[in-house]
Amino acid sequence: MKIGELSRLTGVNPRLLRYYEEQGLLASERPGGGHRRYAPDAPETVRRIRHLLAAGLPTAVIREVLPCVEGVGADDVPTLAPCTRPYLRGQLDGVNERITELQRSRDSLSALLEHSENVA
Repeated sequence: MKIGELSRLTGVNPRLLRYYEEQGLLASERPGGGHRRYAPDAPETVRRIRHLLAAGLPTAVIREVLPCVEGVGADDVPTLAPCTRPYLRGQLDGVNERITELQRSRDSLSALLEHSENVA
């Protein structure tokens, strides 16, 4: 299928589909005329990419994890091979660390604001 059709089927902008291809997440062929042609399973691949992006995974991680998708579970959420769990656990730990840092920043900013309002 051509990029326009893939875009219509998935609701993903062609520019973003090209980006996925540049990042090694999506494959295409360029026969004769040089136009991209995607395999019939490309819409499913794009849906998987979108789910993994929505989980906050960077494209470098998705490139590693995408081959380990074993299917689709409830709510079209990809089912990943058990070998990806340590990788995903590391990503989750990183997110939790950033949340903790943001909470500390919020608390500090809140205290600064409260103090400055009480002084004025």
